[in-house]
Amino acid sequence: MKIDLMARPMTWDGTATAAQELEALGFSGMLFTEAVQVPWMSIAAAARATTTLELSTGIAVAFPRSPMISAQVAWELARETRGRFRLGIGSQVKGHVTRRYSSLFDKPAAQMRDYVQAFRACIAAFRREAKLHHEGPYYPMNLLPREFAPARHDYEDIKLDISAVGPLMCRLAGELADGLHVHPMHSLHYIHNRLLPAVAKGAELAGRDAAEIDLIVPAFAVAGDSPEERAPMLERARMQVAFYGSTPNYDFQFDDLGYTGTTQTLNELMRKGDSAAMAAQISDEMLEHFVVVGRWDDIADQLIERYRGIASRLAMYLTAEAMHRNPATAPKWGEVARAVLKAP
Repeated sequence: MKIDLMARPMTWDGTATAAQELEALGFSGMLFTEAVQVPWMSIAAAARATTTLELSTGIAVAFPRSPMISAQVAWELARETRGRFRLGIGSQVKGHVTRRYSSLFDKPAAQMRDYVQAFRACIAAFRREAKLHHEGPYYPMNLLPREFAPARHDYEDIKLDISAVGPLMCRLAGELADGLHVHPMHSLHYIHNRLLPAVAKGAELAGRDAAEIDLIVPAFAVAGDSPEERAPMLERARMQVAFYGSTPNYDFQFDDLGYTGTTQTLNELMRKGDSAAMAAQISDEMLEHFVVVGRWDDIADQLIERYRGIASRLAMYLTAEAMHRNPATAPKWGEVARAVLKAP
């Protein structure tokens, strides 16, 4: 397993410094999420400051952008990082796409299928393998004059990953994508009983081996040698689980574990703006399904035991914040990263 860090929103200078530190600590890569910032400039800053750190979007929001724009950005970043970049895209939820981005959100799995195929058509045209011609229901494309085609380079095998939660999108990932970004809020029950079977079904439809699809798995991990040391980040994880768990489409995450109705309660509290009450809904027992908690001398072993055979890459979700709160923990997280990376 490779081990990445999900980056915090930072300035370009801050990103460059953080990337250098991560590379020195032994992390495999750095993921940039599109939330309060777009990821592209931060990736460029990280790339200029490092030589081996792998860089990816985890994820960039797909539907507000033309597949051509995504392909052009990915092509340029692949060149400038000398092959250290892979593109991760996701649909986001309908409210954000339509009300925040003012963009089309139809049937997300069907729309994402067309998006991926259009993106691939763009890349094939950039490689001069075929003229640009994609006749899809959402993203038809058939014009790429020579003057507008980007120059070829030595890093044209660009990995394309998609985020997936439900069965249709997971099946699509198995069929068409190079990798799948698992949702940060996940239990092992969900991965084994919902996600992996859907990925396998998609791979079978495409005549692929499901093992070819990289699973990029965000991990909530809280480390500390005492309850007091772990408490701040444990409560941060509790709040994050409550936030994600308030999304109606994710109700099965709790229901499958026997906590039926939790999502509805969280959603009602979210509408009231009562974040403290939301966190209180997530018991320690519930938290164990979603968060890895351990001492510094066993947190790596716990991550390995939980995700070995599942994750191609672990993306440490809370670790950047933990290191920002307490910079003295950075070398310890480096030890964790190196231990995970060396595990058979």
